[in-house]
Amino acid sequence: MESNKLQTSILSFLQRSPKEKFTAQQIFEGLDLEGASVFNILVKDLAAMERSNKVQIVEGDKFMVERPKNQLLVHGVFHANDRGFGFVSVEDDEIPDIYISEDHTAYALNMDEVDVKITRPSNGKGKDDRGPEGIVKKITDRHFKQAVGVFEYAPEPKNNVLGHINIQDKKMSSYQFDVLGGGIKPEDGAVITTNVTQYPKPNAPKLIAGVSVETIGYKDDPGVDILQIIYQHDVPVEFPDDVKEEIKDIPEYVTEDEKHETGRVDLTDVPMVTIDGDDSKDFDDAVGLSQLENGNYHLYVSIADVSHYVKEGSPLDKEAYRRSTSVYLTDRVVPMLPRKLSNGICSLNPNVERLAMTCEMEVDPEGKVVNHKIYPSVIESNARMTYNNVNKILEAHDEKMRERYAELVPMFDLMGALHKIMLKRRKRRGAIEFDDNEAQIIVDETGHPIDIKIRVRGTSERMIESFMLAANETVAEHYYNEKVPFLYRVHETPDSERMLSFFEFLTNFGHVVKGNVKDLKPKMMQSVLKQVAGTPEEAMISVMMLRSMKQAKYSDQSLGHFGLAAKYYTHFTSPIRRYPDLMVHRLIRHYAEDGIGEESQAKYIDALPEIADHTSKFERRGIDTERDVDAMKKAEYMGDHVGETFTAVVSSVMKFGLFVELENTVEGLIHISTMRDDYYEYVENQMALVGRNTHRTFQIGQEIEVKLIRVDKEQAEVDFELLHPEKTRTSEIKLPPRPARSPRNDKNKGRNGGRNKNFHKNGKNADHKKPFYRDKNVKQAQNKH
Repeated sequence: MESNKLQTSILSFLQRSPKEKFTAQQIFEGLDLEGASVFNILVKDLAAMERSNKVQIVEGDKFMVERPKNQLLVHGVFHANDRGFGFVSVEDDEIPDIYISEDHTAYALNMDEVDVKITRPSNGKGKDDRGPEGIVKKITDRHFKQAVGVFEYAPEPKNNVLGHINIQDKKMSSYQFDVLGGGIKPEDGAVITTNVTQYPKPNAPKLIAGVSVETIGYKDDPGVDILQIIYQHDVPVEFPDDVKEEIKDIPEYVTEDEKHETGRVDLTDVPMVTIDGDDSKDFDDAVGLSQLENGNYHLYVSIADVSHYVKEGSPLDKEAYRRSTSVYLTDRVVPMLPRKLSNGICSLNPNVERLAMTCEMEVDPEGKVVNHKIYPSVIESNARMTYNNVNKILEAHDEKMRERYAELVPMFDLMGALHKIMLKRRKRRGAIEFDDNEAQIIVDETGHPIDIKIRVRGTSERMIESFMLAANETVAEHYYNEKVPFLYRVHETPDSERMLSFFEFLTNFGHVVKGNVKDLKPKMMQSVLKQVAGTPEEAMISVMMLRSMKQAKYSDQSLGHFGLAAKYYTHFTSPIRRYPDLMVHRLIRHYAEDGIGEESQAKYIDALPEIADHTSKFERRGIDTERDVDAMKKAEYMGDHVGETFTAVVSSVMKFGLFVELENTVEGLIHISTMRDDYYEYVENQMALVGRNTHRTFQIGQEIEVKLIRVDKEQAEVDFELLHPEKTRTSEIKLPPRPARSPRNDKNKGRNGGRNKNFHKNGKNADHKKPFYRDKNVKQAQNKH
């Protein structure tokens, strides 16, 4: 067969299934070819086609068609902007977010899954550094399937429209949502859920409609505001009847048969304690520590044996998987497991026997785990300790507290010493630690916020973190070395191009990073944080570093954890509240009972990628729900303080203004339209707003005085105005040349250069959204809670 004809046939075959991957043998059979000599020609042609970029090799030995980037049809998630356009993010790290103009969205809504044709590829770096542009060709999966809101009755119902609801989601605020007949008939002012039945289309681009399903409360009912956000994110609230039936048969105590089952080790005589927050109700980890004769530390990390009670494939297991995580909100928890388990038999309550999964470790004086065992156990916690009380023992050396827990104090002192050793070891290998304040919103009996307190992480919190990290790493490395299918928590190495941009940004402040951007190491990031510690730009650079990193996620591949500088990492320590941890326990039990042979490995090998993808997705749903509730409650709290003045720190700088953060972690916007003392321009490479006439300069980390002027609880918006602009520091940052202006343009420009033309009537630009929220993925892997 002629080579040109064969290559044409290969290309035609691959193009019929552009997303599929084929081995040379599969292509050979697919083309109905015969003979060893023809197969050899096929292999040579495939190699030639790969060199000429006609095909690409994937997974080592498979081939798929190579498509030009400007003709690439990709699958991704649409992220809407309030002004109609949007961006599509794809999993391919080589393709930046794709810009979609308003005319080419195909009426996709925020978070819809779409197929996109790239019409103009990214032009890379340079003066005109633009990302790719594309057209949405198909909406493959609608994200917005259920709407929640306050029902407003239509005075004159027509065309089957009973009324409408106002959608709280900012991304959806420009859409009208009609409630149609066919469902329940809600009362005026009821907070209802609806199933979406009609989406935007050419003759009604801003109209969505659906039928009402359920009334979850009424507008002014206490707690219904949080419930509305829970339903908005489709977080399950009630447990199904089959789950309620199943848990009736679960005992409330450890039975003798359970205690003596094969392989379970009795650790009831080993001193262990739980250490948690004052308000914690479920205790999923207990720790014990002693010192061996050889000077090494003997550490026990015992985790609630949830997988013993949650049987694979049961209604309880299916519901836990559907939820994937507990969601912790201001005044409530939406648990992954029913309270009978999470607060009862699976909670390591003091002075009662409980089933556990234990990681027993011998740690040398350098903090290295030199021996370990992983096994099911039965334990009895000696005390329910709180972080505050242990901090009083370790930090304040409170005599009364040390006397109260005299029997346990030597163990706590030993724990404090081991924590310091482990922390030093993590820092030596390059683990990145970001300081981040966490807020606790205090509400009254009606759910109204009355205070915001800052949670300070003391020695005890960091100590438990060290022990949990050690257990997670030990378990991950053990099963990686066993070469069996497993579930890992991964934080991949940042994209080199993003990091190159970050390093270039650092040079603006005179900081230089040693090392190769194509061979990034956590120590390089750690050295940056050391360089900038205590400098005015410290906050700004920390923010930019976080933005440059990838999200942590679950994977069936051990890809390491960049933020922790850990080669192997998993989530083993919180099975009460995270399904991946439950799955890790299930795998540990499976390999202990069935061995690690080929047949045993086959059981989960195909399921783990889907489990990793599902739990990563629903982890983000939980984080989004928690963040939205916090933002709403913080706005509600600030509603009682309109007109007051505060000291704030600039947390982000955008073209349209400054986001600032108060000491209590509340964030809000100073819109550029209210900064009337000068004409401010955005200098991107310095992340600064600079006054053209005064050179007054605003950057991240800068302290300023502000006045609270407006709060919108429903949209979780807080607006400030700048006080005393004359006190603002000036800089030598160069501004771009002032563009030439025509008389026609001048006629329509106001004090802020015409930038008010896109404002809503409330004076807010359609871009009013937080461009950045703290990426807690690194912290989530480190923190116990």
